[in-house]
Amino acid sequence: MTLHPPKRKLFLVIMIFITTFAVMKVENPIKILLFVMLGMMLTAFEADAKVRGAVAMTRLGEQAEVSLLTCSPSDEDVYTLYGHTAIRVRDPEMQLDVVFNYGIFDFSKPNFIYRFAKGETDYMLRACDFNDFFVEYAMRGSEVCEQVLNLHADEKDALLQALILNERPENRVYRYSFFFDNCATRPAIMIENNIDGDVTCLLKPDNKTFRDVINCCTREHPWVTFGCDLVLGLPTDRVMSRRESFFLPEKLREEFANAVIIRRNKTSYAGFNADASEPLVAETGILSEGTGRSATDCSDLTPSPLTSAILLFLIMSIVTVMEWRRKTYFPVVDALLFIPAGLAGCILFFLSFISVHQSIYPNISLLWLHPLHLVGAGFFVVKKLKKAAICYHFINFAAILVMITAWFFVPQHFNIAFAPLIACLALRSATRLKRKDKI
Repeated sequence: MTLHPPKRKLFLVIMIFITTFAVMKVENPIKILLFVMLGMMLTAFEADAKVRGAVAMTRLGEQAEVSLLTCSPSDEDVYTLYGHTAIRVRDPEMQLDVVFNYGIFDFSKPNFIYRFAKGETDYMLRACDFNDFFVEYAMRGSEVCEQVLNLHADEKDALLQALILNERPENRVYRYSFFFDNCATRPAIMIENNIDGDVTCLLKPDNKTFRDVINCCTREHPWVTFGCDLVLGLPTDRVMSRRESFFLPEKLREEFANAVIIRRNKTSYAGFNADASEPLVAETGILSEGTGRSATDCSDLTPSPLTSAILLFLIMSIVTVMEWRRKTYFPVVDALLFIPAGLAGCILFFLSFISVHQSIYPNISLLWLHPLHLVGAGFFVVKKLKKAAICYHFINFAAILVMITAWFFVPQHFNIAFAPLIACLALRSATRLKRKDKI
């Protein structure tokens, strides 16, 4: 995924004007440096002109290549943990080297975070010069793999024209869906739709779920994994179909490497029982080796979710024992525990019942994290509402028992760090019910 720099052309025009004016006024050696800056800006404009030139082309040359670019995950941002995919069109005869990138979004758009949470994020397709694309991902430390596709000349032309049509301002924007419509699924669809034949993968299905593959991507970032396990519901634990697995760039790269194009009424390709079969990928190369990912997300001494949850449970246990021995009750402790749980429940409620994300609802975690905890916290701190507080603890304890049962029988994955947190809520409710007549 790539962050689209807003108003890039206007910025370059202004900078070129300022630099040109400065060159006229300043003596060497600074003038030389300013000339270099001006040259870099003009190069950027030249690259953009080459990209725009692709739009005017009708046919590619004989040496033209169309390839799938896969950029490995990096630790720069959360959205870079899953990698990226783009389509490269290269034609030496026309001096064309352009990348079609479906991963463009703009953080500066109004209400971006809210729209992202609600599932109404708009991404877009943009064409850019290959060197600009390559430098960005090489600087992130990503490996850039190129798979040159085994396409006929007319298929290359058809794919380029389809991409050009899709890149028009009225067509380029699409509603992003993390699993079903993203920067990797779109290139796969465009490539398959413009091949004269059927694309078939020879790999055996690995029967992995959506959660399996995304947790693999975030395995070095336990807090990201914890957050994903919390907000992603039961649909995430469904086994993916082969096509659904294309949402992950590395998976798409693997599938393409083991895919063939079945062409009918042609001479058979040795080794395959079909009218004619050809490898989808003609050549694979590593354009940038990459610097690798960090060894662990805990390198900054940040405790893991499990460690933090266990520590919280120990604190709650110590406080509960103190209450028991002193024959007292600290309502503020319950309030401090249930208020964050209620706020987290508000987020889960919003994602489950208001957002349009396809992999959120149903979420069994709503049994132990829900907005009603905020109401319960109000009962705990008001002495006149003691009976209401006792009733709430009873309801909460019953819901947690259902949650524990669901842990073993419902096919939704729960992060192991949930267990100590659930135990905290259960401990406080059980203790309050046990001693309701003694306090």
